[in-house]
Amino acid sequence: MNVTLSSTGKELAEIGLAIHQLVDKLPLTMRSKESKGIRIEDGKVLEYDYTGPALEEVLKTGKIFKGTPGAGPYAGTPVVVVPLKDEGQIICAIGLVDITQGLFSDMVEISRRPEEIKKDVTRGEFY
Repeated sequence: MNVTLSSTGKELAEIGLAIHQLVDKLPLTMRSKESKGIRIEDGKVLEYDYTGPALEEVLKTGKIFKGTPGAGPYAGTPVVVVPLKDEGQIICAIGLVDITQGLFSDMVEISRRPEEIKKDVTRGEFY
């Protein structure tokens, strides 16, 4: 399986479904830089030609997006979108929709090990 700049929604479906299962079926969106991608909910691909404002932002900036989109099917719901890079080039964006309204993100933060937090503090980074 290759994820490339032009991977289509159909080509991204298997990896998207695997990630979706890993995060206890939180809604997932994913697209490559040059092609629209997928929107997954409840173990099923709902769209193979999807994009959204947060995915677009990450593909443009290459930076992690944590926020609440104002448009699209997930407007008003917190999302986290990350870039997937290959040799420094942005090839794809993957997003999770936190339908728990932040509880999922809070639980991730609460469950961090003290040694992880200490490492982050010494680098001046807070997540």
